Amino acid sequence: MEEVRAEAPAPRRRYGGKSAEQRRAERREALVAAALEIWQESGWAAVTMRGVCARAALTDRYFYESFADRDALLATIWDQMRDETLAMMLAAIAPHADGDPLDQLHAALHAVVHHIGDEPQRAQIVFGDHAGSAVLEQRRRETIQLAVTLMIDLARPYLRDDIDEVGFRVAVLTGIGGFVEVMLAWRSGLVEAGADELVEHLAAVGAGLAPQFLRG
Repeated sequence: MEEVRAEAPAPRRRYGGKSAEQRRAERREALVAAALEIWQESGWAAVTMRGVCARAALTDRYFYESFADRDALLATIWDQMRDETLAMMLAAIAPHADGDPLDQLHAALHAVVHHIGDEPQRAQIVFGDHAGSAVLEQRRRETIQLAVTLMIDLARPYLRDDIDEVGFRVAVLTGIGGFVEVMLAWRSGLVEAGADELVEHLAAVGAGLAPQFLRG
């Protein structure tokens, strides 16, 4: 009986020195960049499949190569901006990691508020109005809960032994939810204050709640 030899897989073609995977990744990046530009210019509702493809100079086929639909693209952009915002906040806290928890809070507030003030177009992705988009509203709720868990974990080493865990979570949730609403009001002009002044007001709210949860 003749030995059956398995054929070696055909080598993957490369165009312009790039593999198919590299070119697919570049097309995806181009679509995300185009959608981000449109969102920053005109809001999330202006992000359409055809508009994004036109700006990225790609056909519909390549859109569906990377995204199931527009919601998937919006969610991708949201997740990217959320992760960058949280990373920025953690980087601001890091120099105070072994210090006073209220100093950590102040540093986090300073970083995020100044980010919103200095880069309003980018900030509107996470701190904008998402009414009418079920996927973005869901992302907003999930992000608030993620931030609550993150802040509780950061505060854990400084908490009193006898704190009411439920009460503490409610307080943190109220604080973060309220912070998001303040940022929306600030961006729309309903709260008239400079960034530094706003940081001090927000930090004062946190300092007022701290004694019932933090060790003396």
